[in-house]
Amino acid sequence: MLGGVMTVSQTIMSGANAAFIEGLYEAYLADPQSVDAGWRAYFDQVRGGAPETAHSPIQRAFYDLGQTRRGAAAPAGGAAQGMSGAQQAAGALITSYRVYGHISARSNPLRMRGLPVVPELTPEFYGLTEADLQEHVRDGPFEGPLREVIAQLQETYCGTIGFEYNYLPANERQWFQARIEQGRGQGRHDLTPGERRRLMQKLTAAEGLELYLRNKYPGVKRFGLEGGESFIPLVDRIIQQAGRAGVKEVVLGMAHRGRLNTLVNIFGKKPSDLFDEFDGKKKISDDPDVAGDVKYHMGFSSDVRTPGGAMHLAMAFNPSHLEIVSPVVHGSVRARQDRRGDTERRTVLPITVHGDAAVSGQGVVMETLNLSRLRGFATGGAVRIVINNQIGFTISDPRDTRSSRYCTDIAKVANAPVLHVNGDDPEAVAFCGDLAVAYRQEFGKDVFIDLIGFRRNGHNEGDEPRMTQPIMYREIDQHPGARAIYAKALEESGVLAPGEGDALVAKFRDQLDAGESVVEEMENLAQSALAVDWKSYTDTHWDRDGVSTAVPVEKLTELGLKLAAVPEGFKVHRTIERTVIGPREAMARGEQPLDWGMGEMLAYASLLDEGYGVRLVGQDSGRGTFVHRHAVLHDQNAADPLNEEYMALAHLREGQGRVEVVDSTLSEEAVLAFEYGYSTSEPKGLVAWEAQFGDFANGAQAVVDQFLSAGESKWQRLSGLVMLLPHGYEGAGPEHSSARLERYLQLCAQKNMQVVVPSSSAQIFHLLRRQVLRPYRKPLIVMTPKSLLRNKQAMSPLNELSGGRFQEVIGDPEVQKARRVVISSGKLHWELAEARDADRDGYAGTALIRLEQLYPFPADALSAELAAHPGAQVVWAQEEPQNQGAWLMIWEDLERVLAPGQTLSSATRARSASTATGYASVHAREQAAVIATALGEPVQKEVIQEQKELAQTAQQDG
Repeated sequence: MLGGVMTVSQTIMSGANAAFIEGLYEAYLADPQSVDAGWRAYFDQVRGGAPETAHSPIQRAFYDLGQTRRGAAAPAGGAAQGMSGAQQAAGALITSYRVYGHISARSNPLRMRGLPVVPELTPEFYGLTEADLQEHVRDGPFEGPLREVIAQLQETYCGTIGFEYNYLPANERQWFQARIEQGRGQGRHDLTPGERRRLMQKLTAAEGLELYLRNKYPGVKRFGLEGGESFIPLVDRIIQQAGRAGVKEVVLGMAHRGRLNTLVNIFGKKPSDLFDEFDGKKKISDDPDVAGDVKYHMGFSSDVRTPGGAMHLAMAFNPSHLEIVSPVVHGSVRARQDRRGDTERRTVLPITVHGDAAVSGQGVVMETLNLSRLRGFATGGAVRIVINNQIGFTISDPRDTRSSRYCTDIAKVANAPVLHVNGDDPEAVAFCGDLAVAYRQEFGKDVFIDLIGFRRNGHNEGDEPRMTQPIMYREIDQHPGARAIYAKALEESGVLAPGEGDALVAKFRDQLDAGESVVEEMENLAQSALAVDWKSYTDTHWDRDGVSTAVPVEKLTELGLKLAAVPEGFKVHRTIERTVIGPREAMARGEQPLDWGMGEMLAYASLLDEGYGVRLVGQDSGRGTFVHRHAVLHDQNAADPLNEEYMALAHLREGQGRVEVVDSTLSEEAVLAFEYGYSTSEPKGLVAWEAQFGDFANGAQAVVDQFLSAGESKWQRLSGLVMLLPHGYEGAGPEHSSARLERYLQLCAQKNMQVVVPSSSAQIFHLLRRQVLRPYRKPLIVMTPKSLLRNKQAMSPLNELSGGRFQEVIGDPEVQKARRVVISSGKLHWELAEARDADRDGYAGTALIRLEQLYPFPADALSAELAAHPGAQVVWAQEEPQNQGAWLMIWEDLERVLAPGQTLSSATRARSASTATGYASVHAREQAAVIATALGEPVQKEVIQEQKELAQTAQQDG
């Protein structure tokens, strides 16, 4: 210690402070205007020469830092010329409050843990004397005796809002500082009496609905908002401010907590409809295919009036899977923005609502944040609200909840600011809403509002939280509630008349009794002009195919040549030139059959040419994981990395459909959920997600289970999303063989989705076109190949694209009345064909049938093919082990379509815990065994000769 003050090396230049100083000095070197005036003056002095006296440790530290940067030794003393110690300390304190003030902010309505003490915010930390505290200082908006400036800083940065923004770029920091410091951080001076009354009304409505439901339906699960009622005025404020800023649509995603309250008090759902759901009277449909869902999972949409005009509100449907709705919301928003042509992404706003335990605990949050500024996924920023109950189910001890200070520290992944606000202060909450909307519209980035409250009841209304949180609930039991606190404050200030707060409670209760919408701004439109129109795709039937997917050969040639063209001066990689561009030109002219990549690309091109949109997203989709697609080319001689790409699909003709081919980040769960959300808001296009390997879809299983397979049955939510899953046994080991076909088939029922295994380029062409051209929308699961991408047997002539259609079953016209019929899917068919053709005589009586669509099972088509082979032995062949693949899910379907006298058996790998072996030699042996079992023993040469002679005799006798 030196004179009662810690030395520089013990304080300023140690630990986190050293990094803090380094950061400030780096910012100053990059842009002197980005740091405070006091620091800027001192840094100027440091760079120009030594200070005359070392008045404070901070001065000494910065001077030493400057000397170190210049490679010079620091002199023993000196002070910044013309700047007193108090003025220097004022600059240091202002910066410290901006950086650390949130730690000591009064943002928590519960006081059981107290406020942390931050040394950097105390005068003692800087060795200030009583005389220093009396000295008059001025820095920006802060002026007066240093003691008063400290009080001003306390009011600004340690009030009921804690601001985290100092890690943002300089222009964003300055933007925040101007708005925070102008109103001393809380924004109360900007609210009119009318705005205060509206906050009071919304707060009353939030509390009133919960009390009403508690009394009317005691003990019934509703995941109430008690303790977080300020959420309702916050969302209302955001919507109204967003409307004023030009937003036309808001898509909101949230889990259970407060959802029913939001539906009634924000979206305008009639209370009578909600009560019918509680009473068990509400039923969506008598259709047995409609399963429905619990009331706190259901979505809703409505139109409301705002200062900027009508706004469409949509609440996303969601399951209980925590946080998974967030990427779905972002995908929906992106589609709505694209449909509007909103390239600046300002007219559709995503609002995602999180729980404090979930936002720090669920990995999909990080995945979604990482997407927020990527060009294929950006939505112009979201307002992310954390309803912070300070408890997750039964865990509230910070030692068990997270490893960071705040539940919102994940926000730093996206360089997003965080506003921690006390839910007991509705005006501070409103200020945060204003700040969040303004920031999002200005910078196009995410912003977090950490709304800190509590949970008055247990995890649900039948739970008893005092069993595990006795200390917390002793304080909660004594808390009067945010509404009562605010009503008292407004009555004392004269905004409300005495007793008017209670009158508002009674008025709202009367509104609930009446059962009509309690939202005054409702437009009550039967069909919103702002909503996505799905009328063309509802009430359609699966069997009504009737669409032609063929494309005239002249058009295919025209499009194919455009796919093979590159701009003048664009240098294509020599391998692509030789193996992709050149062959595609020949394919387009009909000079050679089309490979898989060309068939697929022509499907996209023809849809775009017809005005439909195409969005293809995956971890290697531009090139294709297996180097087969090359939808996006890269100029080998490009000088600018931002201008090296060329996508022929975007240059087909004027007025073509919108196309995006996106190489996604290495995420499955968030990206697939995003694309599902996109597909639910864009019915008139092809939306596809491609796994790098089909196995990797495991990481997104929740999306498949909760949304794709069941979304229509639960919520009547249509989606035409395509999943492209590379699948096939090529000896690549257990993680690169199986896309887990059996899992998708297990989820199939009530014609909820399609599962197909196409085997040729013509089949993928017609399949993708069928998905868009048919008048209904069902998810499509495609087991795509790897080795077949270049297999000549899987190639198709151009005339199979200019004619024909997707064939759910492909028979074997070369074999009549076969003694043995082998049914298979995918690449195994071609391996069976190769083995059969190697011994044509021995397997002359063996027919090979391709089952291209596994669900909905094409019973009629397969039955017709089998009827051509009466009495045959029918074998189902698959590469997968017997307990995997399609066999266990379709064997009953196969039995039902057998013709009289036919028997059914299977040829598979043995049952296995793993999807595949990791040894190439074992794989080859197993594959050969499957093929041998499927084809059976070849007929011996003597028998073949005898059959030929009998046939000749019969012909002569005839």
